[in-house]
Amino acid sequence: MRIKTLYFTDKGKALAERLKDGLSGHDVTVVPKGVPLAFVCGDAFVDNEALVFIGAAGIAVRAISPFVSDKLKDPPVIVIDENGNYVVPILSGHVGGANSLALEVADILEAQPVITTATDVSGAFPVDVFAKENELRIANRDGIAKVSSSALGGKPVTICIKDYPPEGPVDVLIADEAAAKGLRDSAKIVLCPKQYAIGMGCRKDKPFEDLRAFAEEVLAENGIDISDAGCIATIDIKKDEEGLKRLSQAWRMPLITFDAGLLAKAEGSFSHSDTVMEKVGVDNVCERAAVLAAGRGSQIIVKKTARDGMTIAVAEKK
Repeated sequence: MRIKTLYFTDKGKALAERLKDGLSGHDVTVVPKGVPLAFVCGDAFVDNEALVFIGAAGIAVRAISPFVSDKLKDPPVIVIDENGNYVVPILSGHVGGANSLALEVADILEAQPVITTATDVSGAFPVDVFAKENELRIANRDGIAKVSSSALGGKPVTICIKDYPPEGPVDVLIADEAAAKGLRDSAKIVLCPKQYAIGMGCRKDKPFEDLRAFAEEVLAENGIDISDAGCIATIDIKKDEEGLKRLSQAWRMPLITFDAGLLAKAEGSFSHSDTVMEKVGVDNVCERAAVLAAGRGSQIIVKKTARDGMTIAVAEKK
């Protein structure tokens, strides 16, 4: 996770540096004092970067308020008091991961996490977390509150996975898009497996902004919603490519990599490039990576599209 830590005093700076060292599994930037908050927060909301404020909660609330828009898309935001006693997630606790990040931060600081999400404090079933952990798209977002209300009321949460239509109304229906369209009245919330895998390749050090604009344009032209994609896939030599890593973070999906030998074994008919073969050891990266990530029986629905050192392809899961 990419994290920006903001502080306002020398005491806060020392805490920020301590967190940077402790959160070694994340990409942490300590934002220098004096950088405009609007600039930092605006970028974080576009790029889906976590914000950790060390200071008063009121400062954080005012700083992020112009950008807050969607509980399923807003980035995680956490506030820590300057003494490092309390860690409070204030935005995107479930889908964005603020609650889990707060627990990690609290462990490092030996602080008290203050989790306020109702399902967490009650030990009730969190359907939005369930969807996130199982890479399911929430088809009707109003269903989150309906299922949560039942769970908080102590009622068992019923889930239908394979019997269509269910014998009676259920809380959660897991179905592919085709089946779900006619069954929305059968459940409080419908969760759909993500249909697509996005394969990408790029020239070294290609800027994140270029990759994002290119990919979003191609997906829009082909009527593909990013929320329906489960991952970005590429070749293993690109696993540390900053632009792809940032795109993975911004889209809240994993970056999956395959070595050239495995890509060469992908089943299907793919476009061929002698230049790509010479550089990376396989004739095509984006199409082959998309098919492997989508799984057996998948097929290419957006063939290799190239522009200015970038390539993209999309495979649909079976």
